[in-house]
Amino acid sequence: MITLNYWAIIVSAIFSMVLGALWYGPLFGRKWMEIVGVSPADMERRKEMQKGVGKLYLIQFLLTLFQVWVLAYYIAGWQEVSGVQNALWIWAAFIIPTIAGTAMWNNDSAKISWTRFLIQGGYQLILFVVFGLILTYWK
Repeated sequence: MITLNYWAIIVSAIFSMVLGALWYGPLFGRKWMEIVGVSPADMERRKEMQKGVGKLYLIQFLLTLFQVWVLAYYIAGWQEVSGVQNALWIWAAFIIPTIAGTAMWNNDSAKISWTRFLIQGGYQLILFVVFGLILTYWK
């Protein structure tokens, strides 16, 4: 029987929200707004984007809880590699191809596509490494 630490799962999901706020805020927020077509001066458009985000944050949090819960099962069941290695395999095999597909198959320039890929892929890389650490060491 696999035993999971549900506190570790909840903390991991909370961490994803904090990292997302930093990543898409002070760290890469300006570049991200440029990619999605919003200028910092366009306050009206930014206000429009903020409407209804509470529901989106809740949905994202619930999806992340599910994601970390599934990852916790993989880490608990695949003992031949560490939790971080496990998380990195899943990141490389499932997350990166999905992000690459969304970055490549659009009408953006190559520069914007690569920037989108690197921002999203970097966020997910840090997220999965931290998930792996938390789920491995918080027993």
